[in-house]
Amino acid sequence: MNHPRIALIHATPLAIDPIVAAFGRLWPEARTTNLLDDSLSADLAADGRLTDQMIERFITLARYVRGSGADAILFTCSAFGPAIEATAAAMPIPVLKPNEAMLDEALAAGARVGLIATFAPSIPALKAELEQMAKARQQNVSVATRTLPEALAALQRGDADTHDRLIAIAAAELLPCDAVVLGQFSMATAARLIPAKTGCRVLTSPDSAVMRLKETLRA
Repeated sequence: MNHPRIALIHATPLAIDPIVAAFGRLWPEARTTNLLDDSLSADLAADGRLTDQMIERFITLARYVRGSGADAILFTCSAFGPAIEATAAAMPIPVLKPNEAMLDEALAAGARVGLIATFAPSIPALKAELEQMAKARQQNVSVATRTLPEALAALQRGDADTHDRLIAIAAAELLPCDAVVLGQFSMATAARLIPAKTGCRVLTSPDSAVMRLKETLRA
């Protein structure tokens, strides 16, 4: 049996380990490849918006991995939703936004969603995506957000413990809610520090994305 090849496209090296670990736990049979362009986040921050040139860069990256044999593509960068949507429309294989599956699960959990990110540009993109999905379902949703650049700075200097602790504190401040969403792949390790609360799901992008891809390609 041929196992599917999943191309993982990253804008930061911090996203690689969490998604590779999730595949190892949840779908070890899948063959994963990693493509990193760490100029994407810096260029988005410098431009302050998604430009047509940036969108074309995403399509170019997707065409490259498709030409390398990918059966599906997962982008792990949370701040580029419209660029990924344009890429999905241009590609003949499944293309998954990083948080699409996780946000589906958040809406299924209930109307009160806490959203945390450590890269500031991710918050407006994630909030808009969540609200658009809720509108399409005719579902009311209340979204509370927290941005933690200090947690990202800690992770970038190798202090994963501080990174995870700051995220767990922010999650506790958002309660009560039906779901707490950790909005970037690099945040997944913090989930273990967030206490389980009855009626509140803690959701991470890597686990949700892997399970969605597994269901899509096995359908």
